[in-house]
Amino acid sequence: DLGGIAKGYASDRVESVFRAGGVESGTISLGGNVFVLGSKPDGSAWRVGIKDPQNESGLAVILPLQDAYAITSGGYQRYYTAPDGTVYQHILDPKTGYPVESDLLSVSILCDNGTMADAYSTALYVMGSAGAQAFWRTHGGFEMILITTAGQVLYTPGLSEKITPTEGSGYEYVSIHP
Repeated sequence: DLGGIAKGYASDRVESVFRAGGVESGTISLGGNVFVLGSKPDGSAWRVGIKDPQNESGLAVILPLQDAYAITSGGYQRYYTAPDGTVYQHILDPKTGYPVESDLLSVSILCDNGTMADAYSTALYVMGSAGAQAFWRTHGGFEMILITTAGQVLYTPGLSEKITPTEGSGYEYVSIHP
């Protein structure tokens, strides 16, 4: 539904306002949707953290970014726990109408379009790890970070020189093969 792209679209609109107003450096964060414009005032890249879905206050990855969107989807922030302990997350599988059952904890898309990144992060989360990787290999045009239930952080090769694993996270960091 519209909720799968609304914050990405809003991010695109804020970027347009920034640029129309002559803003050359800045950031916006809309709850899992981050846009960085230019570089920090000291000339260095913005450091953007990708949340660790298994550690409420931790980060799984830190990336230096300029003029880019980093948009993350996952079922770890909005969910309902039933009295029997079953967790129902907010992202629904359009094939079943039920909450997604995935081997992914989160999907982060990095690119130059907020609406596209928001749509892809949600859709690829629904597809699961294998489906997300196949989609990226076929369509490309964006960078991706997948955090799996098996304890891996999978990332596209374009991020190899940028990705900084978080020390002590417990994740295995693996580049996705093209």
